[in-house]
Amino acid sequence: MAKRAARLIPHYAFDEGNFANADDAPADVAAQRQEAFAALADTYRARFPKSAEMSAQAAHSIPDVDFTSTYRVPFQFSALVRRHLSSGSFYQASSGVKLTDLDGNAFYDLTGSYGVNLLGVDAYRDLVAQGIASTADLGPTLSGLHPLVLDNVARLKEISGLDAVSFHMSGTEAVMQAVRLARYHTGRARVVRFAGAYHGWWGDVQPGIGNPVPADNTLTLADMSEAALKVLATRRDIACVLVNPLQAMHPNSNAPGDSTLVTGRKQASVSRADYAAWLARLQHTCNKAGIVLIMDEVFTGFRLAQRGACEYFGVTPDMVTYGKTLGGGLPVGVVCGRAALMKRYREDKPADICFARGTFNSHPYVMGAMDAFLRYMETPTGMALYDGLDARWNDRADSLNAQLEAGGYPVRINNLGTIWMVCFTQAGRYHWMLQFYLRAQGLALSWVGSGRFIFSLAYTDDDFAEVERRFLAAVQQMQSGGWWWRASEGEAGDKAIRRRLRNEMIGHVLGRSA
Repeated sequence: MAKRAARLIPHYAFDEGNFANADDAPADVAAQRQEAFAALADTYRARFPKSAEMSAQAAHSIPDVDFTSTYRVPFQFSALVRRHLSSGSFYQASSGVKLTDLDGNAFYDLTGSYGVNLLGVDAYRDLVAQGIASTADLGPTLSGLHPLVLDNVARLKEISGLDAVSFHMSGTEAVMQAVRLARYHTGRARVVRFAGAYHGWWGDVQPGIGNPVPADNTLTLADMSEAALKVLATRRDIACVLVNPLQAMHPNSNAPGDSTLVTGRKQASVSRADYAAWLARLQHTCNKAGIVLIMDEVFTGFRLAQRGACEYFGVTPDMVTYGKTLGGGLPVGVVCGRAALMKRYREDKPADICFARGTFNSHPYVMGAMDAFLRYMETPTGMALYDGLDARWNDRADSLNAQLEAGGYPVRINNLGTIWMVCFTQAGRYHWMLQFYLRAQGLALSWVGSGRFIFSLAYTDDDFAEVERRFLAAVQQMQSGGWWWRASEGEAGDKAIRRRLRNEMIGHVLGRSA
């Protein structure tokens, strides 16, 4: 349904003359915004020329760069933003919790390398160097396994509480293999995912927008829903259920990104207890129905607790997938599972196999870096990282929220440990502008903008205090620019914006300009 609706949305774009009153703001507010936008554009041109130039060159030849730069903001504003507020896709150096761009500007890193960077870039440099050194005698040879593989397997079995382990080249590939094995051993075809959850870019787990072919064997159910449990309990064609623990932050909603931020992003605080209770019921239902429960910890693995989200929420799945942090800084995907589910053949039917191999699975350098990471996490220093982890990051979020509320800003933070999301207390069509003020203040964000900040555990109290100061400065500039003007409160404001959007699209279809 979403794919059908997406095909009906017409393209249109605002220009310098009409972009500032897309919410029907009065003329003086629109003029205020135009002046603020011009000032911010001057700042970008002065501070980021080399980064912007190289990113523009890359967009012609690297489709990923073209896509992410185009979809940083709602499509109606994209062309204007790319022309005046190029944020750059290149960096030349990293150190501590900072990144340095091609123009020499230093930024606090809130990208978290999309989840990879748990310990901090300096720690990963050391782990990769240790890993390569420990496997240097074998080198980049793929003829067989390095002995460190067995060390990694033993530690992963202990962490996951499961019987067997397989290695892959990415988190997406790990999820693909887990689903494939679940189908093989259950003899069932259906895969269940929950609404909004991300499990990689492959077709069976991305049935909506972004997937050009049908995902006929995928069921999308509502998270934390009695109806979903009833479906699982009564159907007999479901092989497995995938759970992404990040959905605790926004059940039944897509991963937040500024490109779809057309009104607001409502705050919904994470309830660890409620989500844990849901997972317990889900696990019980799957066990009774013979459905394989797969926890997809590719993103969250080791961020929430020493044994991951399974420990944090108290769930014992049949299979777990890991990636990102586990590679010690190098790319990896891992599947841990019960022995019966991980077996690739049937002893009574020798021609009935479930083949899965990859040329670079268990690469010696990756296995060495993983071994260094896992060993580090067993040291007193590694274990101490989790002492008071939840309370520390919740306190930091509470501190920032208190200052935002005191300043009267329509912004709040929602967090799951070190994973943060910016929410808004009012409807507004320009919330996506905040990401550009944040960058101007020296905060580096991923391409989803204010939808997700990912901190490493290397952030000290002093580091966070500086991030907090810069965040508040950006919010103040956003407010001063008139971007949070609103005609009406609450639900009425949301409806007004949606009505304006609908009229724009209808007008474009009928040949009237936006």
